[in-house]
Amino acid sequence: MGDRGGAGGSRRRRTGSRPSSQGGGGPAEEEVRDVGPGGDAPAPAPAPAPDKDENRDSDVGSGHWDLSRCHRLQDSLFSSDSGFSNYRGILNWCVVMLILSNARLFLENLIKYGILVDPIQVVSLFLKDPYSWPALCLVIVANVFAVAAFQVEKRLAAGALTEQAGLLLHVVNLATILCFPAAVALLLESITPVGSVLALMVYTILFLKLVSYRDVNLWCRERRAKAKAKAKAASAGKKANGGAAQHTVSYPDNLTYRDLYYFLLAPTLCYELNFPRSPRIRKRFLLRRLLEMLFLTQLQVGLIQQWMVPTIQNSMKPFKDMDYSRIIERLLKLAVPNHLIWLIFFYWFFHSCMNAVAELMQFGDREFYRDWWNSESVTYFWQNWNIPVHKWCLRHFYKPMLRRGSSKWVASTGVFFASAFFHEYLVSIPLHMFRLWAFTGMMAQIPLAWIVSRFFQGNYGNAAVWLTLIIGQPVAVLMYVHDYYVLNYEAPVAGA
Repeated sequence: MGDRGGAGGSRRRRTGSRPSSQGGGGPAEEEVRDVGPGGDAPAPAPAPAPDKDENRDSDVGSGHWDLSRCHRLQDSLFSSDSGFSNYRGILNWCVVMLILSNARLFLENLIKYGILVDPIQVVSLFLKDPYSWPALCLVIVANVFAVAAFQVEKRLAAGALTEQAGLLLHVVNLATILCFPAAVALLLESITPVGSVLALMVYTILFLKLVSYRDVNLWCRERRAKAKAKAKAASAGKKANGGAAQHTVSYPDNLTYRDLYYFLLAPTLCYELNFPRSPRIRKRFLLRRLLEMLFLTQLQVGLIQQWMVPTIQNSMKPFKDMDYSRIIERLLKLAVPNHLIWLIFFYWFFHSCMNAVAELMQFGDREFYRDWWNSESVTYFWQNWNIPVHKWCLRHFYKPMLRRGSSKWVASTGVFFASAFFHEYLVSIPLHMFRLWAFTGMMAQIPLAWIVSRFFQGNYGNAAVWLTLIIGQPVAVLMYVHDYYVLNYEAPVAGA
């Protein structure tokens, strides 16, 4: 063993002395690495290809550098074949340019108009008379309709009502939920447009929730009837197992006021007997969300008063004169603050507000949105930007239509029609005018979705979706503001 080690050592010394005779350092180094650990025989291994800059760095570190090679087969970074995808620096540049350009617009706005932010004016948007709170009274009255639906379900579970009678009572109750606040908003002069919007939103959410509440309880009754029809023993065994499970509610034990109001206050539109629950309330998480809500509310109000209102007011004359070049210029000028406020609103509502409510109620499902900003089609955007509404439409509208024999296209068109109706419902009634701009804009999403999916793919599709979001909303805003201005301010003057 000792002789072998000595032989190996002498062989390494002989190999190490070869550079002086051969005049090159690279091959000699490779021969030293090829010698086996025991010294008896070499352990040949193919040398790796000179990939990227690793070999160059190692040669520099060892004092050897092959100056004869400085090029290799490679693509430019901006070429699609290069596989390069780290554009973080360019993204940072875009953010810096966006900040600088908007800072210039904000400074220009301050110089031109001064400070327009007025918190007192915000209060006047909700109340005409400080002693009259019609919108709040409407919200309180909404409890009557929730209790009515609950009582119908209690009697259906007990067998005191037939399914046909229960369906009729639910339809009447749901129709009243939509008609009653609309009538109050149209007939009561003391309610403001902003107060009407908030009240109608509460009633719309209540409508969607009670539809889900009725459907789920109906499905539970149908399953219970099928189980009883199969075998009474099997049904009793299932009830026993359900009673033994901890923290699990089965039908009809879910029909309690506690369960009803937990669902009405939870950040979801789809009812379940057993919602996923978080183990505890995280106080720091909740505090962050509450601070975000407070700060972003002030920011939205400030941007609307300081940036959007002057732009909209200056847009009335071009609309009156039908100066198309000025109308386009006003539209593009309004697009920036409108889109910025919409993005802030999305984060404020879907992340800050809904997470705060979910944390307080220990509601476990926090998927309120998905990556809609990566949408490469209009359909993907509508499926991912508002998950509570999407889940409701899928569960209580789209799939039931498919089960009744409708095609996917007809079911999708029905979903967009319902969405268009509620958009128009929430805009036209508070403004006391019916122009169908919101309805038309939502129904236009159907051909728009086809055009984008047909002619735009990948990043071009994503850019097309962003363009429709940035330009589409200001068009609707200007249409409604113009019509509201003509109806409420120019008509009396013309009459006089």
